Amino acid sequence: MTSPKLHDFRRIVVKVGSSLLIDSAAGEVRAGWLTALAADIAELHRGGRDVMVVSSGSIALGRSRLKLPRGPLKLEESQAAAAVGQIELARTWSEVLGAHGIGAGQILVTFQDTEERRRYLNARSTIGKLLEWHAVPVINENDTVATTEIRYGDNDRLAARVATMASADLLILLSDIDGLYTAPPGSNPDATLIPVVDSITAEIEGMAGAAGSELSRGGMRTKIEAAKIATSAGTHMLIASGKIDHPLKAIAEGGKCTWFLTPANPVTARKRWIAGSLEPKGTLTIDAGAVSALRAGKSLLPAGVIRVDGQFCRGDAVIVRGPDTDEIGRGLVAYDAEDADKIKGRSSPDVMMILGITGRAEMIHRDDLVVGTAPA
Repeated sequence: MTSPKLHDFRRIVVKVGSSLLIDSAAGEVRAGWLTALAADIAELHRGGRDVMVVSSGSIALGRSRLKLPRGPLKLEESQAAAAVGQIELARTWSEVLGAHGIGAGQILVTFQDTEERRRYLNARSTIGKLLEWHAVPVINENDTVATTEIRYGDNDRLAARVATMASADLLILLSDIDGLYTAPPGSNPDATLIPVVDSITAEIEGMAGAAGSELSRGGMRTKIEAAKIATSAGTHMLIASGKIDHPLKAIAEGGKCTWFLTPANPVTARKRWIAGSLEPKGTLTIDAGAVSALRAGKSLLPAGVIRVDGQFCRGDAVIVRGPDTDEIGRGLVAYDAEDADKIKGRSSPDVMMILGITGRAEMIHRDDLVVGTAPA
């Protein structure tokens, strides 16, 4: 199968590992390399693409600044090092992107933020607003509050979760290696690069090797896991070498890499998940005007809701019914049931007066809504 082209994608997540970003011997950022990467990101940005960065490096930078000895760190030591390093990491990304006139916004997340629907919606909304403002979200795991031992390789899977949460159509994992090989190339001279993976089989999983460096704990195994997460949600993924300057430019020019393809796209995969995989917690009954608006691709506004049933929380799935009680669709609701009942039938400007806060304009945003799908 022919490989896609970088310019085919509109929303791209770029994952940068510690071993690429940090010179392990000096404990400093590889400034020249990062400057070149920022130029690549700026080129994509100028082309109208949304770009997000998932960046490791906070613990390594904090460790260097605090002059901690080599060797394993205890959990609280890793957390404290991350607290120092996160400041340095954010400043570094702000400076290199700012040199191209691009704003950067730091977002610290945990796996729970990408899996628990209420927190998922908050993180998704924040990322969406930064992209709307043409800023580049720089995302890292919130290592300072981790409750289990921190593993650097987790950022591969975190990047995949971020990509699916943000409805990205491409995830790029920059790595110590330029793709997936039939066997670990460091120990097998006959290993060959696999340019395209149509589906992740047991054979593909068996090709994953061990971690490649002191800082890169994840290795190919976590990248295969990331590919499973991404492709199942409609996001293409590729693994490419980050050991060269201008790695994204090299990809755009047809450089060596491995593509993991998905038959779906982020929108259809996400809506399939909403429609068929989530148990509805309640029902919103809407008027005829709102039915027409939803079928025209609009969001559901509070003004169109005439009845609220069930006990649900923000982020839960609900059924949407028309005035004749026929199911119109399903979606992730933006308000708890109690608040939804208070603002039903009211115009958006009334929401602040009723709830005492500036709420979201939509009861269900169109991106979180599936119309005309009623699973049997």
